[in-house]
Amino acid sequence: MRLVGPSGEQVGIVPLAKALELAQEYDLDLVEVAATARPPVCKLMDYGKFKYESAMKAREARKNQAHTVIKEMKLRPKIDPHDYDTKKGHVVRFLKQGDKVKITIMFRGREQSRPELGFRLLQRLAEDVQDLGFIESNPKQDGRNMIMVLGPHKKKTEAMAEARQAQEARKAEAKANPGKSQNAAENEFDEEFTEDSAETSEEASAETPAEAAQAPAEAAQAKAEASAEA
Repeated sequence: MRLVGPSGEQVGIVPLAKALELAQEYDLDLVEVAATARPPVCKLMDYGKFKYESAMKAREARKNQAHTVIKEMKLRPKIDPHDYDTKKGHVVRFLKQGDKVKITIMFRGREQSRPELGFRLLQRLAEDVQDLGFIESNPKQDGRNMIMVLGPHKKKTEAMAEARQAQEARKAEAKANPGKSQNAAENEFDEEFTEDSAETSEEASAETPAEAAQAPAEAAQAKAEASAEA
């Protein structure tokens, strides 16, 4: 077999008995690292330490792995200014986290004959958040809805790195100020980047109180219009 020393140096081709003897001499394990090679390659190492370091590297890789998520936000063409600011705040938060945002304008009744209302609203929203995101997919009509997709300027990994730096700063501040819970500071990052998808979907698509109150009246109006046309 071809033997590699504990520091990566080439020992050369040696018989199995000699390799085992060297392993005992160095108090290390003899590990086969390339079974298909001719001759097979073995290395002298601390196998327990090797497994631990491999597990830590895999854990760090998973920690830094970023998954692009598409959030969704639903609006009405005649949305109230306060409700618009609330929904825009959600879009800003999503873009800061490095996520894409699908904006859906829902038309009802006579609103379907005024698609320009939805288009202007989407353009307004895109301009309001242009420092954080850009229009990845232009507004397009899809049945009763109009859809636009916003993409973040920052990559997910960059957003996570900044959040970690902010977390470290909060931890340092918590140590300097005992009045603030350090555990709360440590958990802020996880709460920000590990939102439950179901909760996010409900939050993004749920109508605001003003929209919910407006919906029955518009439905009744649409029904009356349909009866009049018949």
